[in-house]
Amino acid sequence: MSDKAYALFEEQQQQRGIDLEQVKTKLKALSIETPSWGYGDSGTRFKVFQKTGVPRDPFEKLEDAAQVHALTGLCPSVAIHIPWDKVDNYGKLRSHAESLGLQIGAVNPNLFQDEDYMLGSVTNVDPAIRRKAINHLLECMDIAKETGSNDFSLWFADGTNYPGQGDIRKRKNWMLEALSEMYKALTPDMRMLIEYKAFEPAFYHTDIADWGMAYHYATKLGPQAQVLVDTGHHLPGANVEHIVAFLMDEKRLGGFHFNSYKYADDDLIVGSANPYELFLIFYQILNAAQDVDADIRHTVDKIAYLIDQSHNIEPKIPAMIRSVLNVQTQYAKALLINHAEVEEASSRQDVLGAEDAVRQAFEFDVAPLLKAIREEQGLPVDPMKAYLASEYGTQILQRGKGGASW
Repeated sequence: MSDKAYALFEEQQQQRGIDLEQVKTKLKALSIETPSWGYGDSGTRFKVFQKTGVPRDPFEKLEDAAQVHALTGLCPSVAIHIPWDKVDNYGKLRSHAESLGLQIGAVNPNLFQDEDYMLGSVTNVDPAIRRKAINHLLECMDIAKETGSNDFSLWFADGTNYPGQGDIRKRKNWMLEALSEMYKALTPDMRMLIEYKAFEPAFYHTDIADWGMAYHYATKLGPQAQVLVDTGHHLPGANVEHIVAFLMDEKRLGGFHFNSYKYADDDLIVGSANPYELFLIFYQILNAAQDVDADIRHTVDKIAYLIDQSHNIEPKIPAMIRSVLNVQTQYAKALLINHAEVEEASSRQDVLGAEDAVRQAFEFDVAPLLKAIREEQGLPVDPMKAYLASEYGTQILQRGKGGASW
């Protein structure tokens, strides 16, 4: 791509009143957290598909994540999942991450794979099982403190399949009891990110089924509890950007698990099914970033952008690179929205004018912009091509099959 392409792009944006230097500064500050489980073997409910060269332990997962960060400059932290990433020495794991230029991100407990949790974990009718689940959460809280993580990410598979299987109101209160105990264990710098899911693996009700329930628990607990929005955890037709705007205005949006879906919780590569939705999410975020309310701007500044995907058939590292670059692309497009133009059209009740002021940013080809900032950062102009041309993908084949998986 020639410098002429960037010069033309720059001229177009100047004519629209967009400050490209400010746009580039914000793009360079974008930070996306990748998940350790995205580098291991994964599959469908029918089978885990084993790939040659996947990491055999959490240390190798970090090494693969470091490759993604080195090529994109976007991914300085890695979320971990316990017990999938359980090790004897978490200080050693933290040191390994730091030696690779990374840090440990959100810690995610696992309350859905133990035999005892078939009928629920923290909402199980058996108090001994509830206590076991809470003890695991406390263990993960200690791991977060040891690894230097400030985000404690919670998703519960708890729910029921049939009417009468469980007392929904009792389960609601057991959930609050468990969350309250976790909240008290937070340090002042930590956050509890509460995730929701409409269904699966429970199909009659899940105990935290939507953003409203997650928001309810967060407000009950206190300001360090916030909502985590998984873009794939919505029923068809849900207006995710509306949810995002509402939570930001309530100062309760903590972060995202980015993925994509065609039908339900498909965990596909980010932006592969509906890139416009991702663009509109960033539109709402960037609009809120201009709010006169300093607390709302603070909420926006603290949003955690995390990838959460199940790479079933894709090669792990290239799939992660693709997701990260798709997020960067839609963020770049959203930065080109002229908010004053949108507001002016909206105030005149010009429906089509306001919609056009948003949509025209989405239609720009931002490749010249992304090429320019990568050159300025000393990064490969095409991170995917750079990875495929490197020897790393061949070197890791020596790991063989049978690596870490969920």
